[in-house]
Amino acid sequence: MTAPALLKHKPFMRFWVGQMAASFALQMLLVGMGWQIYNLTDSALSLGLVGLARYLPQLVLVLYAGHVVDNHSRQTVMLISRTLLTLTIAVLAATSMLDIITPEIIYGCCIAMGVASAFEMPATQAMVPNIVTTDLLAKAMAWTASGREATTIIGPALGGIIYIWGADALYTSSTLCSLLSTLILLKPSYRREQFSKRPMTLDSMLGGLRFTWRNPVIFGSISLDMFAVLIGSVTALLPIVARDVLETGPWGLGLLRSSTAVGALLMSLYLAWRPVDSRVGVKLFVSVAIFGAATVLFGLSQTLWLSILALLIMGAADMVSVVIRSTVVQLETPDEMRGRVSSVNGFFIGTSNQLGEFRSGVLAAWTGAVPAIVIGGVGTLAIVALWSYWYPTLLKRNRLESEPECA
Repeated sequence: MTAPALLKHKPFMRFWVGQMAASFALQMLLVGMGWQIYNLTDSALSLGLVGLARYLPQLVLVLYAGHVVDNHSRQTVMLISRTLLTLTIAVLAATSMLDIITPEIIYGCCIAMGVASAFEMPATQAMVPNIVTTDLLAKAMAWTASGREATTIIGPALGGIIYIWGADALYTSSTLCSLLSTLILLKPSYRREQFSKRPMTLDSMLGGLRFTWRNPVIFGSISLDMFAVLIGSVTALLPIVARDVLETGPWGLGLLRSSTAVGALLMSLYLAWRPVDSRVGVKLFVSVAIFGAATVLFGLSQTLWLSILALLIMGAADMVSVVIRSTVVQLETPDEMRGRVSSVNGFFIGTSNQLGEFRSGVLAAWTGAVPAIVIGGVGTLAIVALWSYWYPTLLKRNRLESEPECA
C-alpha cells in the first residue's frame, strides 16, 4: 500500500480528518490567545506564562496519563480529552463575547487545555499502530503530520483574518472545529484495541519512564528534540516580532505562524512518498542543526520576507526530526507499553513547546526579543554537538527498524 492508497483506508482517514479538525482548532486558538493577551498586558512575560500554564498539567499528569492510556480504550481517552478541549474553547468564546475576559481566565483555560493534552497526546500517538500495520507506520506518521501541518498553515492565517471581527468570532470558529473532531470519535471505526486493566501502582506508572531511560535510541532522540526546541523556541515571541520588529498586524502574525507549517507540510508530503530509510541518525542530527541555524537567521531578520523564509526552513527541518523520532519510538516500543512511553514522549514534547515558550518569554523580558531568539538558535546548535557525542548509538542508527541497527 502506497501513500495514495492510504486514502482508501477508511479507519485511518477517519482518524486523519479528526486530527486535522483538532489541529485546526488549536492553531486558530493559539493565534487568538497570543494576540489577545499581549494586547491586554503588553508584556512578553505574559506570553511565556501562557505556555507555562499549558505545560504544568502535563508535568503533573505525565505518569498517570500513560497508565490510563495503556489500560483503557485509547479512542475513549481521546474522546474525553477533546470534549474537555471543546468546552474550554467555548469558555474563551463566551467570555470574549461578553467582554469579561481577563488574563486570569486565559491562564485558567490554558491549564484545562494542558490537562486535555496530557491524555490526548499519548492516546493519539499510541493509536496509530492500532490502525495501520507496521510496514505502513512511517508513511502513516508522515501522512498524519502533513494533514496537521496543512491545518497549521491555514489555521493561523485564517485566525489572524477572523480576529479582525473580534476574539469571540475566532474562538467560536475554533470551538466548532474542536466539536467536529470530537464527534468523529463517536463512531467505532478502528481495529479492536487490546488492553488489560492493570492495577494503578507506582511500578506500573514508572514503567514507561524506565523503558525510555534504558533505551538510548528512544531517550536520545526525544531528549534531543526537547532541549533543542526548549532552547530554540520562538513561537511565543511571534506577536512581539510581528508588532514591534516587523511592524505588522494580526494578519502578519498569522503569516509568521503559518510559515513554519508551510515548510513542515512540504517536507511531510515528501516524506510520505519517500520515507527516510537510511542513515536516519545522521539525518536526525543534521535536521536539528539546520533548525538551529534558521532560528539565528530569523532572529537577525528585519524584513517580513526573510523572516518567513527562515521559518519555512525551520518547519521543514523540524518535520524530518518529528517523523524520524515518532516512528522510531513506536517501532521500538511494545504495544502494551505504547501509552506510557508515548506519555513520556508527549511530556518531552510539552516541555520543549510550552516550557520553551515560557523560557523565551522570560529571556525576552530580560534581553529583548531579538537577542533571546539568537541566543536560542546558538544554544540549539550546541545541543546538537553535545548529543552527537553523548549518544553515538543514535547518531550511527542506519534504519528506522531496530534489526539493522549498528552495534
